[in-house]
Amino acid sequence: MGKRQLGELQPSELVITILISNIASLPIEDNSIPMIMGIVPIVVLSGFELITSNISLKSKKFRTLVSGKPVIIVRNGEIDQKAMKDLRFSIDDLMESLRGKSVFDIRDVQYAIVETTGQVSVFQKHDAQTVTAKMLDVKGSDTDPPAVIISDGQKIPAAMEAYSIPEPWLQSVLREKKLRVEDVFLMTADRNRQYYIVPAATKGGAK
Repeated sequence: MGKRQLGELQPSELVITILISNIASLPIEDNSIPMIMGIVPIVVLSGFELITSNISLKSKKFRTLVSGKPVIIVRNGEIDQKAMKDLRFSIDDLMESLRGKSVFDIRDVQYAIVETTGQVSVFQKHDAQTVTAKMLDVKGSDTDPPAVIISDGQKIPAAMEAYSIPEPWLQSVLREKKLRVEDVFLMTADRNRQYYIVPAATKGGAK
């Protein structure tokens, strides 16, 4: 497995790790079980993991079979809803992963890739990678990031209240786009009423 954190383990590695920990505890919990009965399975499982790890290093096909492959869930700035559904990856999961990468506006994302470890890699759009105000010695005011106000066809009242977004404004925007709340996969908005909408069952967004 190498020196990796638990969250970076492949599914097969995680299963073997859990099995080893359970087997190791059996002789301790039950004195009637000989110690050798716990040691032998651990050695076998460790050997199996070592063999499969070496095969994975040498064979891309085997590595893909055991560990899977990365999946793009945002491509060219557009959310791939089918890929997210196949991965059972929710909007909340996506937004949380983006925040973990210090990306608070989904419109800044060019590509987002779910790695085989479950971690999300993010590549931002060019205009989101430009020099910062600090680098240019330009002073400005802090602003709040956009909030998710509709997720998977459900309004988020707490977010609307926190950002002082009135219901009439939301309904007006949806009418303009000829959408209902349940037709929206994702909608974000900031305090200046700048919004971003991804209709359900599509790969694109509308502004």
